[in-house]
Amino acid sequence: MNQPSVIRRLIAYAQPFRKSIFFALFLLILGTSAELSGPFIAKLAIDNHILSIQKKWYTVESFSAQMTENVQKVNIGTQELIREDWFSEEYADEVSRQKPLQILSEDTKYYLIQGTFGLEGQRTITDTGRSEGGRGVYMISVGQGDRQEQLEAVLLTAEEVESLYTSEIPPLLGLVGLYAGLIVVSAGLNYVQLLSLNTTAQRIIQKMRIDLFTHLQKLPVSYFDRTPVGSLVSRATNDTEAIRELYVSVLATFVQNGVYMIGILAALLLMHPTMAMVCLMAVPFILVLVGVYRYYSSRTFAIIRSRLSDLNATINEMIQNMAVVQAFRREQAVEAEFARVNQEYYQGRIRENNFQALLLRPAVDVLEKLVVTGIVWYFGQTALDDMAAGTPVTFGILFAFVDYLGRFFEPINIVLSRLPQLQQALTASGRVFEVLDTPTMQEPKHNTLPRPTGEVVFENVWFAYKDDEYVLKDISFTAKPGQTIALVGHTGSGKSSLMNVLLRFYEIAKGRITIDGVDIAELDPKSLRQHIGLVLQDPFLFTGDVAFNIKLYDEGKISDEAMRDAAVAVKADPFVQQLPDGYAEQVVERGATLSAGQRQLLSFARALAADPAILILDEATANIDSETESAIQDALHVLSSGRTTFIIAHRLSTIQHADQILVLSRGEIVEQGTHEQLMSQDGVYQKMYELQQGGRTAGQALDTSAMSQV
Repeated sequence: MNQPSVIRRLIAYAQPFRKSIFFALFLLILGTSAELSGPFIAKLAIDNHILSIQKKWYTVESFSAQMTENVQKVNIGTQELIREDWFSEEYADEVSRQKPLQILSEDTKYYLIQGTFGLEGQRTITDTGRSEGGRGVYMISVGQGDRQEQLEAVLLTAEEVESLYTSEIPPLLGLVGLYAGLIVVSAGLNYVQLLSLNTTAQRIIQKMRIDLFTHLQKLPVSYFDRTPVGSLVSRATNDTEAIRELYVSVLATFVQNGVYMIGILAALLLMHPTMAMVCLMAVPFILVLVGVYRYYSSRTFAIIRSRLSDLNATINEMIQNMAVVQAFRREQAVEAEFARVNQEYYQGRIRENNFQALLLRPAVDVLEKLVVTGIVWYFGQTALDDMAAGTPVTFGILFAFVDYLGRFFEPINIVLSRLPQLQQALTASGRVFEVLDTPTMQEPKHNTLPRPTGEVVFENVWFAYKDDEYVLKDISFTAKPGQTIALVGHTGSGKSSLMNVLLRFYEIAKGRITIDGVDIAELDPKSLRQHIGLVLQDPFLFTGDVAFNIKLYDEGKISDEAMRDAAVAVKADPFVQQLPDGYAEQVVERGATLSAGQRQLLSFARALAADPAILILDEATANIDSETESAIQDALHVLSSGRTTFIIAHRLSTIQHADQILVLSRGEIVEQGTHEQLMSQDGVYQKMYELQQGGRTAGQALDTSAMSQV
């Protein structure tokens, strides 16, 4: 399945929850915007307040009393100083015509310079040995090439420096408080959005798993014949969990860091457009890296997910058949097979790591260093030109720019680090949607079937599991309501296949099967199977108590009294009563703590409690000892009473009461009749019966030709 189609399907699953998702993403954008304000606030604090004393200063005596009447002033020795930005805009022209003073900071010392330097270059500070008002007088020289300027300055005391900053403390505290508030708000918004997005993602995956599980139950049995159980379990658990990460981590990461990058680029463009363009030059290279990574990693992740399914299938098969593995001493062979699949999975992961190591963070780190180098080179070459043009690169701008630059590449690295999860989620989604797209059983034309009387008719039925290799050939017979029909024949003769097509586990190729005159192809399989009870040779018991295994998810229709009556009727009640907790006794997986006979008796009780109109017993007494078999013969009569019953049996002694016995060989009915009728024909059935009864030796009972028929 191609990735655009997968993405559309994922969007469709998220569509019912779009309001919750958009709300979470909106909160994410707000929280991210709050975080992005940090460097800009730092820039304001540095340029407008921390470095504000480096702006131009003027003495009060330079202006008229009207201009300085309501303006803030600072006393430095015998001088009253006013900073240029303390004047209102209406006095800007007059202020620009005055001779300014300059305050210079050098290490931890501050100097008041009587004038301003027109050059930027190497500074030299020399003590003149003189003092003025108790403060030392220094000569400050600035050199740039062959040019040099000298101005006299006085060293400011700590109290005077503090007075210069007094007016800046309240706005600085305000900015710090604003930044702290934004951090708290951002944390709160991120918490709410994370909780909301996680909850929504869990709901999406919950719906997807329900859809997948429901769809699996609608698939034909033939699908499960060719698909390993471990692979399906992997798709329902591991693959859907990978998709959950897509909605939670990947989606949030892409949106958050996308907002980060857009916000950072906007801030950079506002502060210094030319320097911002240098950052934009890196974007095409990043897009190329992403494209190359996705191209190669998509194949690798397909292999990884496939091998993970193989691992699950191998483990599942080994655990389910542990007794066989240990009995035949095949532990080393199974271990070698697991090691082979595990090695292939390991190699896929190594290829994935190589792609990440080459194309993701290391490549972006190199790109980041190149961009930073370009910025430093640009700043070093053009800072003076910008200053001469009246657009200086202030320290606050440089600080914010470097901060934003680091923040610009970090989200890129985070986004790229999520690409493996994105690719893994898309691959996992494709595997899940492949199962969901598997055609289900043919849609019925009629939804329901009333409880039938039980007349079953096979009319010229042909069936093959594969192509034209028919296992049932032109089968025709009629089972009247309430009759017991026995099916006998050698292994592979088609007995179980006959019942599989009756249950519509598989669709027939030709002919038709009717129940009370209605073609089962026209019936809803659920409605059809509602009236058919099935008892298998190796019954499956679910995890739960004994009562649950008899009722089998039908708590509403089957009362406790009906459940116990069914157990009593099939002779299961005596051994259940001997269990420590009786009907509340917990059954472990597959009923391993019960004997084969006890499990079979519970399956009989299950069938009887469901009260089906048609009953199928697929070699139901094969695993029961002679004593137990004798005990349940009466139960079989109770079970089949009033029902059309099909019995598949190897023990011919258990079907002598059958109203009709069908002898199958190679998919065809070769003999048909009651026990007495078949015994009088001196045919295949008679030879089979006498062989089982020990009336003849194997050599007397069956000649070569007879054996070839059976």
